[in-house]
Amino acid sequence: MTDLSPAAQAVYNAVLEICPAPADEIAAAALRAAADQVVPEQKPWHRTSDATAAKHAVRLELLSIAAELEGQ
Repeated sequence: MTDLSPAAQAVYNAVLEICPAPADEIAAAALRAAADQVVPEQKPWHRTSDATAAKHAVRLELLSIAAELEGQ
């Protein structure tokens, strides 16, 4: 396994405790589902409130961690 960021490692470890394999795929899928719950993908983003922009930033962070886990 490659070195993961602390956030990705924490998610991976949590999933690994309940399901030994394939923890990386399960964790990535869970993060993508969480990202969709935080703020569904929509466009355009140029006319949004600060709250929506903040939610979008969280969505991007969750998707980034999911991509990192999928890159295992």
